Amino acid sequence: MTRRSGLGKGLDALIPSDDKYQPAGEPAQIPIEQILANPRQPRTAWDPAELASLASSIQEHGILQPLVVRRDPGAVQYTLIAGERRLRAAQIAGLETVPVVIRQATDQEQLELALIENLQRTDLNPMEAAEAYRQLKDEFDLSEEEIGQKVGRSRSKIANSLRLFELPTMIQQALINGVPKRDEKTGEAVHKKIVTEGHAIALLMLKTHDAQITAFNTVIDNELSVRATEELVRKMSGNRPVRRPKRALPADINALEDRIRVHLGTRVQLRHSARGHGSLSIYYFSEEELDAIINKILHD
Repeated sequence: MTRRSGLGKGLDALIPSDDKYQPAGEPAQIPIEQILANPRQPRTAWDPAELASLASSIQEHGILQPLVVRRDPGAVQYTLIAGERRLRAAQIAGLETVPVVIRQATDQEQLELALIENLQRTDLNPMEAAEAYRQLKDEFDLSEEEIGQKVGRSRSKIANSLRLFELPTMIQQALINGVPKRDEKTGEAVHKKIVTEGHAIALLMLKTHDAQITAFNTVIDNELSVRATEELVRKMSGNRPVRRPKRALPADINALEDRIRVHLGTRVQLRHSARGHGSLSIYYFSEEELDAIINKILHD
């Protein structure tokens, strides 16, 4: 069955128009003061420079894409579904009214659409995405598989994202705000996005917060890559691979092993007997890497 991803659709395809409030035609112009922020907006951090740039563009060209709002029966105000970045920039630009389209949406759809819009336009930081997934799971009783289908992500991606809440607070904060560092040229304090979700998933392989923080500090001090972080975690866990003398393989079998390794992009081990039977071992070091290997095997 082909997965239907919300990310591949426009908002018009995801939620129906509300003809009761807005007939077909041009978007309505409504006062900014009548629009309430989306209480289920996943994004919590807004880049002031990015908003200022958008505000400048709005002053010159106007709002090119209408905001999406909903209005409950009998309500005077509207609740924002999608377009909070544009709304904030319009406020900075001094606009009194903004173009909107009015749509019907449940609380669950309101969260899903805000999440999808942010994933489409500007990536959420890992903790913002995780919080949105947690709301969908806890408040609306959706499974990880169902969440993945709605936002165009694999089940393992959703599961890994939710596991980020198991990390110490300082690591979660690094995923949100970056890590304070000194700029090598100016000497000024800046926040660098050194720690990614891939780093965080690797750190989760350590069993205690103390061990995770120790590894985290090493990652920060040395600005380790995700692969280097995975190797650090394996060493700290006492899972350093045992190196055994490798039995020489016939040239054709050795060449085949190399071809498989290059194609899958990971370590493989081909055991082949003179009788023509044996085994093929494929190694992976994260769930993301496993997903990538499976995709290559199934779709190539």
